[in-house]
Amino acid sequence: MIGDPTQFEAIGNRLGFRVVEESPDKLKLHWQGPRFPAFLCLGIALLLLVVSVPIVQALLLRGFVGPAGSLWYFPLMNLVLFGIAFLLLTQRRTIEVNSTSGELTLRRLSLYRSTVLKVSFDEIKHVTLSNDEVYSGFAIGGSTAAQSFPIPALRLVFSDSENVLLDRGSLRRLTDLGKLVSERVVKPLEVAPLLQSSASTNSPQTEPA
Repeated sequence: MIGDPTQFEAIGNRLGFRVVEESPDKLKLHWQGPRFPAFLCLGIALLLLVVSVPIVQALLLRGFVGPAGSLWYFPLMNLVLFGIAFLLLTQRRTIEVNSTSGELTLRRLSLYRSTVLKVSFDEIKHVTLSNDEVYSGFAIGGSTAAQSFPIPALRLVFSDSENVLLDRGSLRRLTDLGKLVSERVVKPLEVAPLLQSSASTNSPQTEPA
């Protein structure tokens, strides 16, 4: 194994990988960063430009002693929001399963950092689908902070009992993703009993003719 599995943990993120390449020898999944907060920050920053541009022009003409001197923080907020949006849009995560080389590669890319985890198929014990206890740090309506709630998570379990997070999200999507990965790494997919009962409960029932 090359890399640290703990670098691929996510707190409460439903990452939502999509398949970009699928063949008998290769499977590649791609996740494009947190688009909603990125575009939200970008939209707010564009709206603030209506106010920030005149303020910058006034500051260039009369400096901080003019009427716009006390509004210097609007252009600064614009720059911060543009920076946050750009940082979020540069977030990337990929999962690549190569049957030819017998390796599974996880990549986590951002504007300032690149993290890679490579593991051979021989080091993988099984693929597991179970619940992660994710903690919320927000207290809403008098509730206690840091309460936990279960989220289905797909993980690789290694022979030394370490594991790495592949994805979190809906049970149906993770089951399909788990089958794709387990078939290519030639390892069993183990589903927690609680999730198995949930899947059977949510599956559509067909009545006999």
